[in-house]
Amino acid sequence: MTFEELGLSAPILEAVKDCGYETPTPIQEQAIPYVLEGKDVIGASQTGTGKSAAFALPLLTKITHTGQPQVLVLEPTRELADQLAESFRTYAKHTDITIGLLYGGVGYGQQMEALKKGCDVVVATPGRLVDHFYRGTMKFKEVKHLVLDEVDRMTDMGFLPIVRKIVNLCPWEGRQTLFFSATMPQILQGFAKWCLTDPQEIAIARREVASTISHAFYPVGLDQRDELLLALVKATDFKNLMVFTRTRKEADAVAGMLRGAGWGETVTVMHSDIPQKERMSSLKGFKEDKYRILVATDVAARGIDINGVTHVINYRVPENAEDYVHRIGRTGRAEQTGDAFTLLTADEIDFAKSVECFINQKIERRKLDGFDYAYTALLDTNVRPLRKPRPAARRRR
Repeated sequence: MTFEELGLSAPILEAVKDCGYETPTPIQEQAIPYVLEGKDVIGASQTGTGKSAAFALPLLTKITHTGQPQVLVLEPTRELADQLAESFRTYAKHTDITIGLLYGGVGYGQQMEALKKGCDVVVATPGRLVDHFYRGTMKFKEVKHLVLDEVDRMTDMGFLPIVRKIVNLCPWEGRQTLFFSATMPQILQGFAKWCLTDPQEIAIARREVASTISHAFYPVGLDQRDELLLALVKATDFKNLMVFTRTRKEADAVAGMLRGAGWGETVTVMHSDIPQKERMSSLKGFKEDKYRILVATDVAARGIDINGVTHVINYRVPENAEDYVHRIGRTGRAEQTGDAFTLLTADEIDFAKSVECFINQKIERRKLDGFDYAYTALLDTNVRPLRKPRPAARRRR
């Protein structure tokens, strides 16, 4: 099927062509017709499946410029909201539809001015959206299309009560609600039943690792974790490297360690304690190759589109198995190959087993050739020497 056959409007099809999209992804092929028909949708879809375009393209086809918020999209983080708003602007560039972006960590002035001028589409994080409601700058009465994106992530972050409030602020009669979540725990099943009407269900959830990614666990003693990390980074011929940590404090420590080991100003950090402007500057600098290494918490694991990441290192095994897929999915994108290394210590064996169960795959254990390992029982079985981490990603033929 082609985008033309899905029923999108001519200006939106022109933008699709400009983006270089040739054929719709499975979730786009399934979701776009339902959205155009006005159906409520539950989409089980993870990073990299083309989910954003699956709802943005048909919603932009359905609306015209009025200067009142007709489409409201909720995102859990500022970075995801910023990226999605930019996608909407790209898809709407051949129309007069206007896009507004509301998130915290910055002043209200520009956001209030944009709402005053008139926004047809509003992309927002929950807290700042409610702030604008109380200030009287955000009106909900004309909202006809509500998109709840990454709902499981919003639940994890404690946003579900405020999201309920926002759903109630939007008109119920005649409203189309689109609900996207990588997972559907019990609490979300009840929430979805409450806020959607006779929804169409689409499941494109991805539990497997992309074939373009070579990934492995690197067992090591707890007291050698930092040493092995530095050795891996030194031995790896990377173009751009993302290092994921569990906590903000850990991210700062790892970034400091890498800078002290000779990587200096090529290292940047991204986590929720860093002011918004600095986070956006770090992300922009990493995308533009000002920085070669980005150390981040899971704020950068989902949804954020960063092309050209050749390598990913997990400083620890993720506690949530699905985060493993999200994290290493930052590499091996756009038909390029990528490598992902995960440091594994004895206290993380259960997390490692959960990851393998989640992706239904035994993950290879490797050793870094030439590294002076101290003894750990993890090295006794199923570990083979690694020749050397392979060079930066190559485009597949």
